[in-house]
Amino acid sequence: MNALTVAVSGATGYAGGEVLRLLSTHPHLTVTTVCGHSSVGELLGRHQPHLPRYADFVIEDSTAEVLAGHDVVVLALPHGKSGAIAAELAETSPDTLIVDLAADHRLISPEAWETFYHSAHQGTWTYGLPELLLADGRKQRTQLTETNRIAVPGCNVTAVTLGLAPLLAAGLIAPTGLNAVLANGVSGAGKALKPHLTAAEILGDASPYGTGGTHRHVPEIEQNLNGVLGADPADGPVRISFTPTLVPMSRGILATLTADPSDEAPRTADGTIDAEALTAQLTSAFADAYADEPFVRVLPEGQWPRTSATTGSNVAQIQFTYDARAEKVLVVVALDNLVRGTAGQALQAIHLALGLEETTHLPLEGFAP
Repeated sequence: MNALTVAVSGATGYAGGEVLRLLSTHPHLTVTTVCGHSSVGELLGRHQPHLPRYADFVIEDSTAEVLAGHDVVVLALPHGKSGAIAAELAETSPDTLIVDLAADHRLISPEAWETFYHSAHQGTWTYGLPELLLADGRKQRTQLTETNRIAVPGCNVTAVTLGLAPLLAAGLIAPTGLNAVLANGVSGAGKALKPHLTAAEILGDASPYGTGGTHRHVPEIEQNLNGVLGADPADGPVRISFTPTLVPMSRGILATLTADPSDEAPRTADGTIDAEALTAQLTSAFADAYADEPFVRVLPEGQWPRTSATTGSNVAQIQFTYDARAEKVLVVVALDNLVRGTAGQALQAIHLALGLEETTHLPLEGFAP
């Protein structure tokens, strides 16, 4: 097929830069326009020196007028900034595939958006997590083949959803009392200068944020997991305690997830959980969900996910066990927040929407050390 044109708005940021990196040698998609805000008129090479292919691109203003006319527009803007541009583009370029990396179009519930983001809801787009299990047994990729408006999931949300959705779908864990603690690389906080993210502050330190149910990813996680159960996205039974933690690494997420076995989990004659039987069912649930998924890898027994093993890769790694002493199901997920958590799965969704092979030019391998 002929090359399709792509414009990237927010091209100077981490997410925009990762989109550009993955597109730099893409066989079907060609970046022709890069946009920014305070950097308009400058060369992109000043902001993304690791991308020589685009070094001489002049950064244009992020307006609907500049973005119009491209086959694909990627909005890598701060939360709350995509909606207005997208609304203008809908009028001038109704057939353009628009992909929003921010949260503006992820949530189904306007009330949930207004509660966590404190602004008017911009509408709901097709959710860009192809492997997401749906209540009817299908996966979200079936929806992505019939859309030109895609909302890419949050990176933390991706890790938690991939780790828990198969077990909820199989009825093996309770939907309440879910717990997620995540170690996050600082690139997830964006490229804008923030004092607490400087080397002097972050090196040798780890600190939680968005605690006590206040993090903006909470309603998105619960929406996804309620959807697995066919329940109301904002008022279903799923409840999760979600605590992200900044750690001194540039990229990566390690999600440690715990859940109570459900009432339907296998039990022995004395009423206690049958650990062997439950482990077999957990194994089966993950195999059923991901055995054919190239970008989700359930690790062999005894091998646990590591963030360094996913760096640069579009693959999420998963491992699990049953803690019989505590009577908890444990799942650990590792992924690269900028690839599998953002730009990589954005490309998965773009490929599906354009009728391309989903895996086109996406890295399975990471790099080390």
